[in-house]
Amino acid sequence: MVPAVYRLESTWQADGGPNGRFTFTLFNLSDAPLADFKIVYTSLTRVIDQKACDNATFLRRNANFHEFAPPPGLSITPGQSWTFTVSGLHRPARHCTDGAKSAYVTLASGKHIDVAVSDLLLEGSVSEPPPVLLPKGKLDLPFALQPWPAEIDVKPGDGFPVVLYPDANASADDLRAISTVTALVRRLFESAHAPFNLSPSPQGRALRFKNDPSIAAEGYSLDFSADAITLSYADAAGRQYGLTSLAQLLEGARSQPETFRFPVSGTISDKPRYGWRGCHLDVSRQFYPAADIKRLIDILAWFKLNIFHWHLTDDEAWRLEIKAYPQLTTTGVLRGPDAPLLPQLGNGATPVGGFYSQDDVREIVAHATALSVEVVPEIDIPGHNAATLVALPELTDGQEAPDSYHSVQGYPNNALNPAIPLTYTFLETVLDEMVELFPSAYLHIGGDEVANGSWLASPLAKKLMEQEGIEGTFALQSHFLTRIKDMLNARGRKLAGWNEVAHGGGVAAKDTLLMAWENPQVGIELAREGYEVVMTPGQAYYLDMVQAEAFQEPGASWAGTVPPEHTYGYEAEGDFPEELKDKMKGVQACIWSEHFLSRGYFNRLVFPRLPAIAEAAWTPKAKKDWHRFAAIAPLSPKL
Repeated sequence: MVPAVYRLESTWQADGGPNGRFTFTLFNLSDAPLADFKIVYTSLTRVIDQKACDNATFLRRNANFHEFAPPPGLSITPGQSWTFTVSGLHRPARHCTDGAKSAYVTLASGKHIDVAVSDLLLEGSVSEPPPVLLPKGKLDLPFALQPWPAEIDVKPGDGFPVVLYPDANASADDLRAISTVTALVRRLFESAHAPFNLSPSPQGRALRFKNDPSIAAEGYSLDFSADAITLSYADAAGRQYGLTSLAQLLEGARSQPETFRFPVSGTISDKPRYGWRGCHLDVSRQFYPAADIKRLIDILAWFKLNIFHWHLTDDEAWRLEIKAYPQLTTTGVLRGPDAPLLPQLGNGATPVGGFYSQDDVREIVAHATALSVEVVPEIDIPGHNAATLVALPELTDGQEAPDSYHSVQGYPNNALNPAIPLTYTFLETVLDEMVELFPSAYLHIGGDEVANGSWLASPLAKKLMEQEGIEGTFALQSHFLTRIKDMLNARGRKLAGWNEVAHGGGVAAKDTLLMAWENPQVGIELAREGYEVVMTPGQAYYLDMVQAEAFQEPGASWAGTVPPEHTYGYEAEGDFPEELKDKMKGVQACIWSEHFLSRGYFNRLVFPRLPAIAEAAWTPKAKKDWHRFAAIAPLSPKL
């Protein structure tokens, strides 16, 4: 690794502006003076008052991209530094990840050079060690099960079988299921002893399989005796989950025998609390290679989560190959100083891209299907389409004034225009290719965070609103999404979306599933309107939220502080009236990637909150126990 020749350090002070101020110091660690340059940094704490900076000139901003020039004639000699302040911020910095995430300098020659970025410090505050997020935990029953089962009445043994093996009556499907779960364990715990063997072993215990149609969908039961274990199930998912529970029991007893044991007798009867047990991943802000996607799906399967919601497009990039529009995954994914898309969070001097080919998608979907995980794809429309419109400028109204509206993330004119016929041609084609790739009954179309005021400066949109007798952004959005729902229905698919799909009159509630993210009350309101609802409120289930109030805790904070204990204890049904509870289909974790610049950040923020949500999705409320969960959670595999 070549040492950095420039470093940017920063502090945030509460004074100096309505939302405080940043003080940046650029150090020249090279052997030559630095002069006639510009500096760029990316930050979620955006500049909105361009003149409110000192000892620098604000040049431009695009969402989280900020560019400044030093005072004329400034030269930073080797070993010296330059300091400037920025006080026209759109909000105060609350945590260490609210500062610069990446930076680079641009020389007079046009060359771009990465700048190392230090953590944001809070002036006048001593950095404290991170708080303990999990207590030591307490076990009433010494079994390593995640999530905890609905019913358990088993006696711990003094030892454990070396392996479990199928008895002579096991079917070919049973053997394949054993092989699938064995491979899952091997991938998640590479040095662990395999829990199953297909051949009998004198050191093992026989495993009998019994198909029982009376067992609930995805449910199973395990009957333990000294010489055999009987796994009963009604469907393939239930059989898989029963095998997974056995693998967890063995792995816990083998890896931590002083804490966990393996049952010698008794019964576990188990079934999920909710049918929709999901985890979402945003791959637009940061790109995750296909291998990481598969590993995340492995982790979901380990926790008996059954939905992978794949957020494939956003302002920052369009990640899904569409053969009819190759520009989407060439122009629409490349971010860099001289690329069509400017660097965003974590990007520096080196251009970055990344997308999933259709072959990648087929492989990932097959991988998930084999583990009883359904892949629900999302293309986010009509908002969050800055990358799409850069790749396909023909989808814009050329008469619409640039920067006539901005999204909450600061992107100008980023929504697909419902008044342009080519918009629908484009989406018809995209959906045609998607339904061939994704067998899920649902396609998620986003529908969130369209800025109020979108399209109102578009002559084409104004004309459409006059023709249809509608007024305002959200009525036009409703008109647009109704057409999209018709497209999906024609292709045998159902519409899933974020809760704003209901704005402006919404779409027909039949065959529409909406995700309540803004706050829990939204879910109840959607249910009253007739929509089926998945609860994923930011205040409990957004895994990018900070886990403690300390400034040195990483993450976002718009939904408040979300410690693991709160995530675990949150009851998504909340105040749902009894007559509306059938509308609540389940719960979902959401992983938004603005703050996930490394695997370390990912694992710190996602765990143990992901297994906490998995337990909330599976385990009956009366059987939840925070201290028991805390004792078992450290066994969780990570990305």
